[in-house]
Amino acid sequence: MVDVQRAGERYPGGDPAAGIESRHAFSFGPHYDPDNLRFGALIACNEERLAPGAGFDEHPHSHTEIVTWVVEGELTHRDSTGRESLVRAGDLQRLSSAAGVRHVERNDGDRPLTFVQMWLAPLTPGGDPFHEVVHGIADSTPYAVPEAGALLHVRRLGAGERTAVPDAARVYVHVVRGRVLVGGEVLGAGDAARVTGAEGLELAAETAAEALVWEMADY
Repeated sequence: MVDVQRAGERYPGGDPAAGIESRHAFSFGPHYDPDNLRFGALIACNEERLAPGAGFDEHPHSHTEIVTWVVEGELTHRDSTGRESLVRAGDLQRLSSAAGVRHVERNDGDRPLTFVQMWLAPLTPGGDPFHEVVHGIADSTPYAVPEAGALLHVRRLGAGERTAVPDAARVYVHVVRGRVLVGGEVLGAGDAARVTGAEGLELAAETAAEALVWEMADY
């Protein structure tokens, strides 16, 4: 089964007056929908746009695996473990908040910043915070988040190219750019598909495209 959420159906958020524009795929903050709390391990998929100089001041997280994919610009990250990183377009960052961590996310550059941030629920709460940045992640190398029992596949396709959708209990496809076809549905930038019981499906690019594909067990 393929359930599509269009870009325009996302919940608006952020603080546009402060240079922060957010679009949420799941219930988030004041936008509560009891029928849209999670899909598999995934509990948030936020599109974030920060103007130069804008950002999120220090705030806490716990018991959440936070994976960030930078689309354009540069993200400055600092957290309470003393780590600081600069995450650029094509880089992936993961912050395992474990029993608790505080962090800051800012656009300290002179260009707009766009990133997709995805939160996953861990299989077991607690533990020690963990942070890493993977620079220039390759299409052929899935990124594992074992704490949540999930794999992230980055798919960059030229027009007319095809790739297999993982056979898994749950697959979440978020289109970063371009237009793709999956399960008979055409998805554009910002659209997402929640696939249950994926088997033998393909992702076909109608234009040059980039998509983030989560492979997850059933919860």
